[in-house]
Parts: sequence; C-alpha cells; structure tokens
Amino acid sequence: MKTKTIITLPLIVLLFSALTAFREPAAAPVDHGAYDQLLRKHVDAKGLVDYKGFKKDEKAFNQYLDMLSKNPPTASWPKNEQMAYWINAYNAYTIRLILDHYPLKSIKDIGSSIKIPFVTTPWAKKFIKIGNETISLDNIEHGTLRKKFDDPRIHFALVCASISCPRLRNEAFTADKLDKQLDDQGSDFLNNASKNKIGKDAAQLSKYFDWYKGDWNDNGQSVVKWVNKYANTKISPSTKISFLDYNWNLNEQ
Repeated sequence: MKTKTIITLPLIVLLFSALTAFREPAAAPVDHGAYDQLLRKHVDAKGLVDYKGFKKDEKAFNQYLDMLSKNPPTASWPKNEQMAYWINAYNAYTIRLILDHYPLKSIKDIGSSIKIPFVTTPWAKKFIKIGNETISLDNIEHGTLRKKFDDPRIHFALVCASISCPRLRNEAFTADKLDKQLDDQGSDFLNNASKNKIGKDAAQLSKYFDWYKGDWNDNGQSVVKWVNKYANTKISPSTKISFLDYNWNLNEQ
C-alpha cells in the first residue's frame, strides 16, 4: 500500500524560505564617482579630452571599467539608473578604445587596423565585457539605449571622440540629475555654432539630425520641434535645412 506525502502550508513556507535563502541579493546600481573624478580632471569645459592624462590615470580608469563589467544593470534598477550606466559605459569605453590606439588623429583611423572579418568600424568591434557578454559600442547605442529607452536625447550625450560630436561632459551622468544633464547637453549642442548654424530662414544642422531622423520624428515630434526645444534661434517648417559636414578629428585638448 502506497503512502501519500501530505505537504502542509507550514512545510511549503519552510521550503520556500530555504530556497530563497540561497538567492543572491539584487545588484545595487553602481557608483560613477571614480569616473566623475577622472572626467573633471581630464576633460575641459569645451568637452576636449586630455588623453595623455587619462593614460597616466589608466589604473584608476581601468578599475572603473572593471566595476562596470562586473555589475551590469538589472531589471530592478530604476530607468534613469540604467540609462546613466549605459551612457557612461559608452563614453568611457570610447575613451578606452582611443587609449588602446593612441596616438591617432581620428577614431575612424582605427577601422583600418581591425583585423576581424566583417568588422570594419571601431563601433562594431566587440571589446566591451559586460557581465557574461562581450559587446560593441553599436550594441550599447542601437541595441540597448535606442531600442529600450526611446529617448532621442541620448544623441546629445553619446560622444564618438570627434570634434563634431556633442560635448563630453566633465562629469558623469547620474540617475538623480539625468534629465537635467540631457537637457543641458541638448542646449549646449544646438547652440554651439561649430555643430549647428541656425538662422530663422536657413539652418545648417548636425548630421545627427539626418542620420537619426526616425528618432527625431517619433511620438509626434519632428526635427523642427527638437531644434526649437533647445536652440535660442527658432526655426519653422519653412526654414531651409541642410546638414554640415562632419568633423571626425579627435576631440583632444
């Protein structure tokens, strides 16, 4: 005769407690303070970078990157924590990429030195270890930030180490200040005459507004609306818009 095993409610609670006791606690959002200090030390008010200075502080810089690598964002992190992490990671690993090939005149020069089949740009090179994955700058920008967060202001924050890029902030992005920082980046970018030349009748805009036109037109927005959100000089749908040539020279002091 078979005996039945009766699982009582107290036993279920005990089993559940035993199982959950072995779970690792959810990872807390990371502290970007070390990166903030490096940016304040080696990036000027114009966003130009002292790459030689970063080289001298390479140990501290690598420790920050290692911390990012070992602490990928989880779904439990607030949205702004996740965004700040990925924006900082993109910009920091871009600096790391430049240091790996320094000295050079342009990030685009790195493309010819990559000996990986079907990889011809530095943005496609998978050299970034985040958790158990090895990813590229393209993966961060297009696969995570643009895809997951749907906020075109990231284009004002991601810096490709070039003169025509937005200014690299000399502070880290943080969750508590993220909205203000992104708006500040938008204002700085649109009112910088070397990146956008805006007049009421004609505007020469950054290539960003051409390359990512789909992003700017999402959710009932438009290039005109985004420009007017931040630019001191306002434009209209009748304003003649063209796009400036992109300066890929290194954003070096």
